[in-house]
Amino acid sequence: MKVSQAEFQNMKEEIVKDLISRLMDERGLSMEQAFDAVYTSRLFEKLNDPKTGLYFQSSGYVYSFLIEELQPAD
Repeated sequence: MKVSQAEFQNMKEEIVKDLISRLMDERGLSMEQAFDAVYTSRLFEKLNDPKTGLYFQSSGYVYSFLIEELQPAD
């Protein structure tokens, strides 16, 4: 399915908003920490690429990848 640039941007922004909110609610991060975690993640780079299709996924699904990325390496 083809979406316009504006639709892509809106869908991406909704996911980012949900990711930040969940990090604050579930992980106790401050707003600044949550913004930093999302916008500096490898996941955000992938979310910015329409070819990945991540913008079509639920925010919960995308959040699971973010949490996995944020887990400290053992």
